[in-house]
Parts: sequence; C-alpha cells; structure tokens
Amino acid sequence: MGLSAYFENLFPPIPGDTITALGAFLVGIGKLNFFWVYLSTTFGSLMGFLTLFRVGGYVGRRFFIEKDYPFITARNILKAEEWFYRYGCFLIAMNRFLPGVRSAIALAAGISKLKASVVAPLALLSCSVWNLIWILLGKTLGSHLEIVESNFSVFIKRYNTTVILLFMLILLFWFVRKRIRK
Repeated sequence: MGLSAYFENLFPPIPGDTITALGAFLVGIGKLNFFWVYLSTTFGSLMGFLTLFRVGGYVGRRFFIEKDYPFITARNILKAEEWFYRYGCFLIAMNRFLPGVRSAIALAAGISKLKASVVAPLALLSCSVWNLIWILLGKTLGSHLEIVESNFSVFIKRYNTTVILLFMLILLFWFVRKRIRK
C-alpha cells in the first residue's frame, strides 16, 4: 500500500487512494493493522510528493512545458504554478485534497525552489490527514459491514451531501478571499 501511494504521485492514473481504501476496509474486518496501513500509506504519499518536488527543482519549469507529458501536462503545470503563486504554502498543505493536480503541485513547488524544510511538513500534514480520513472511513465500513450492506443507499446519499458541502465551503472560502483582496 505504501508503494501504491508512492507511485500514485509519480504516475497519477495509478489508483493509490483506492488501494488505501481497500487496506482500510481490511483493517475494519480485522485482516490488517490500522497503524501499519496508516504509516505505510502516509509515508508512501509523502515520499512520492517529495520525489516530484525534487524532480521539479532539478529539471525546472522549461522541461515540463516543452515536453507536455500526457499525465503531467504543460497546462497542469501552468495551472499549478498560478495557484501556487496565488495560494502559496496553503496549496501544498491541501495538495492531497486536489486530485488531478497533486503531482503538478509537487513539481511547481520544486520549480519554485522552495526549501524542503518548509515543503515537507506541509506535505506530511496533507497526506497524513487525507490518509487518516480514508483509513477511518474504510475501517468504519469494514467493521460495520452488515449495517453498510443494509443501508448502502443512505450512506451514498450522505457521502455525496458531505462532498458537495465540502466543495461549497471551499468555493465560499475562495469567493470570500477574492472579495477581501479586491
């Protein structure tokens, strides 16, 4: 699971979060240990982020813009840089919650020549919170399998409501922040 979390950063199509959720489910049914699943996925996510951070710092902006890779496109790099310069370290702390541009954020942070001593704790915060949410959710599902099976539609409805509310809060935060800046 740690390796899948690591490689998910390097090759975004790899479903690392799905594997983390499966591991968490296995924790819930008693097949795996919570601590080791959490530690391995968090460490893998952090190392993946820091690897891309170093790559971004080493090869620089021009390399990614000229190559325009299919999974780390020039457009994503430019978008991540724009967000990065606008939101700074907050973006690094939230990177795990931004699927699709996680890898680009790590590269943009490296391209920006930030210090690893600033980036690493923020990336650790992001992946530790993200993995804790996934693992607690999967553990809860696994340990309440009978209830989940009988109430799956209610669960999906609540999950979707939570995701929509979270998205709306993020949009509200963005809107208020933009208004304050004006």
